[in-house]
Amino acid sequence: MIAKESIENLKNNLDIVDILSQFVQLKKSGANFKACCPFHGENTPSFVVSPAKQIYHCFGCGVGGDAIKFVMDYEKLSYPEAIEKIASMTNFSLHYTADTNQKPSIDTTILESINSYYKKSLIDEQNVKEYLQSRGISEYLIEKFEIGYAPSSKDTINYINQNFLNIADAKELGVLSSGENGLYARFIERITFPIYTHNEKLVGFGGRTITGHGAKYVNSPQTKLFNKSRLLYGYHLAKKSIMQKKEIIVTEGYLDVIMLHSAGFDNAVATLGTALTNEHLPLLKRGEPKVILAYDSDKAGLVAASKAAQMLLINNFEGGVVLFDEGCDPADMVKDSKIPQLNDIFNSPIPFAKFIINFIVREYDLSVPEMKQKALVELNQFLNSINPLLQEEYKSYIASKLNINPSLVKTTLSKQPQRKYNVDLSTCDIAELSVIKAIAEYPEFVTMILDVCDSNMFSTHKQEFEMVLNNQDEPQIRALLLNESIKSYSKEELKQQLQFFLIKFHEKNLTLLMNDSNLDYKEKSTQIRKTRELISSLKSGSFFKR
Repeated sequence: MIAKESIENLKNNLDIVDILSQFVQLKKSGANFKACCPFHGENTPSFVVSPAKQIYHCFGCGVGGDAIKFVMDYEKLSYPEAIEKIASMTNFSLHYTADTNQKPSIDTTILESINSYYKKSLIDEQNVKEYLQSRGISEYLIEKFEIGYAPSSKDTINYINQNFLNIADAKELGVLSSGENGLYARFIERITFPIYTHNEKLVGFGGRTITGHGAKYVNSPQTKLFNKSRLLYGYHLAKKSIMQKKEIIVTEGYLDVIMLHSAGFDNAVATLGTALTNEHLPLLKRGEPKVILAYDSDKAGLVAASKAAQMLLINNFEGGVVLFDEGCDPADMVKDSKIPQLNDIFNSPIPFAKFIINFIVREYDLSVPEMKQKALVELNQFLNSINPLLQEEYKSYIASKLNINPSLVKTTLSKQPQRKYNVDLSTCDIAELSVIKAIAEYPEFVTMILDVCDSNMFSTHKQEFEMVLNNQDEPQIRALLLNESIKSYSKEELKQQLQFFLIKFHEKNLTLLMNDSNLDYKEKSTQIRKTRELISSLKSGSFFKR
């Protein structure tokens, strides 16, 4: 079990912006940061992160909490798993209490040992080295990219046993697995490519067969360390060049990356046999580079490029798409010394919007009016998903592609209704909200406030007042905490706000008393007198000096 003191120390050392920025593309917005919410689809950012309060809140769907809650929800982890994940991300050493049922932390150095073993195994595999040489991969590139070879399952297991590596940890890290026939290695007779995070931490492997058995490429399975939807092969080697060139080339294969680096395109990376996803965006956004998608020109490549381009465009990335004919991928062009041609290709990408429009148009037979109408509908939908400036820029281009009047191309942005959790200051009582916010921010004010207030005094926000008294983590409270229009008060300022709030409440109550015909005259007179005295005390400032 993780020691409570260790958890508290971790919390005290966390910066929510540092943690969330590794999962979500955050942009500075005043004192806070904003992003498109990762928990529901949206084009306009409503996900707010507060470094001062160390919380996040989505004004669209209402999710929110602290950094630990985010990692739990985003990664689908339990509380202890999220703590361990964050500790790993921040290089924080957790301490555990003595518990025989507690699973010890995983020894991640096993991956480094296995990587060394794979690299040494390649030395004696002449046929594998000849294959790599035939693809143009030199000894220098083998060393730079740490290319290795996974031998038979038996050999790998023997190595693990002989070096006293923990079998359970090896399984947890995706090196070994078990089935009906017992223990076996995940990578068998495959060229291996170690996969690193952007901060150079080894988390898994990619493997390529040259014998034709099984899938051509396999990756490590999903583990606590390895998530292929967030990793880019070669990024740890490319990041310096990406920052310098302000450009990143995203390819589809390990060999493309290796060969492009050898030709000077050292800003190239690759997805790990998966499509580009929203989870890749924070990594791609580092340094604000232009993104060049380098995909095959076959049907699958075009579909993948179109989806990736649309995702990048919606998220305000600059860049474009370059396509390679079948049998002529970047690796082959480097091997064939076609470097000038590659330069020309990468210097002339098709802008994302134009590529998507072309892709949509080619899916329809425009000679058939009904098909042209369907194409127009799809193009209008696409157009309404991007920013207004680009809409106007590409309106005439769409019209020319369809050979129609530009007036038929609609550029009105579609607006999806979203549940609102934000405070509508035009209809709410700011005084009530100020008091509630003070309690949420400074629990030490509770006693002072409860001495003079109760929930019945809150005509508009009684529910929120009761929530904050009960320390409930609700969307309304998070929205209030992040609402910069509601001022945060010091103790003295809070007294002034309470004074205003109480005067307003009791003046309203006085009016009700004076118009109440059901009260006994004597009782009514007594209550009116006491209320007037209370209002007078509040206005003179003597109320809080009692």
